[in-house]
Amino acid sequence: MSDIRVAVILLNWNGIEFTRACLNSLSKVDFRDFKVILVDNASQNPEGEALKNEFPELDLIQNSENLGFSGGNNVGIRAALDQGFSHVLLLNNDTEVEPDFLGKMTEQISSYPEVGIVQPMICFLHEKGKIWSAGGTWKQALGRAITRGDRRMISAYQPASVNLDWATGCCMLLSREAIQKAGLLNEQYFAYFEDVEWSLRIRKSGFNIQLVPAAKIYHEAGASSKKKHDEGTLSPSVFFWHVRNQFYLIRSQGSLLGFAYHLGRFLLWMGYFLLRGRFKKLKAVARGMAAGLSDQLQAAPKWP
Repeated sequence: MSDIRVAVILLNWNGIEFTRACLNSLSKVDFRDFKVILVDNASQNPEGEALKNEFPELDLIQNSENLGFSGGNNVGIRAALDQGFSHVLLLNNDTEVEPDFLGKMTEQISSYPEVGIVQPMICFLHEKGKIWSAGGTWKQALGRAITRGDRRMISAYQPASVNLDWATGCCMLLSREAIQKAGLLNEQYFAYFEDVEWSLRIRKSGFNIQLVPAAKIYHEAGASSKKKHDEGTLSPSVFFWHVRNQFYLIRSQGSLLGFAYHLGRFLLWMGYFLLRGRFKKLKAVARGMAAGLSDQLQAAPKWP
């Protein structure tokens, strides 16, 4: 594994406390040949500069605007590939890691040349015995992305297989070859479902995706989207992106029955928001449906 060099891409957007805790946990990682590339996605305060002062060893890239999860991470991925890193790790800033997680992940991905992505076992930060994600299954007929192990106790969970249909963008280690062949994240998605689309595209390019059960990290889960609004915790924008991107994904995968299934789901959402008087969220779902069904789908960018 001496030829493995990992770039850890951390995307920060108004989340300095989470990012600081994540960087502190990364400082204890026992796999040494890695560098953190911090991409600040136009935070309201100069958080990138503050974090660079605290952690001078990291590379800082400051975006002039919020490019979303897809665009922001792509900035870091391009920088990592330009610098010659063999592997790229996407890691949410609201995570904390075990010291051996990266060594276990690099060991598995380097042992199987056909594997393009691995993800660790991800548990909740404040309930470390409960699983947040053990990877994903894609149900083509209904266009559903299902999270394996969701809220199961890790002590009782035995994955049926380490092979996955998709890995979560919360933490995924990718080989340079997989990115070169399949392309980068699709920036049209901005946020939500971009990891599923990318995973499915990488699998279609001939690579496998695997879970590394022995590698473990902990996730706050939705820290950037859980901010108090006048209609609840999640903003209307979150519902817009979720609905729009669900239809983008269904269209990209040609899941005909999925249109009817998710149309029914989202109409029920709209009825619920109408009854609760949450009109901003109702309108966001309607706009998401209209955009998701009518926008021209864009291809993901390539590297180089």
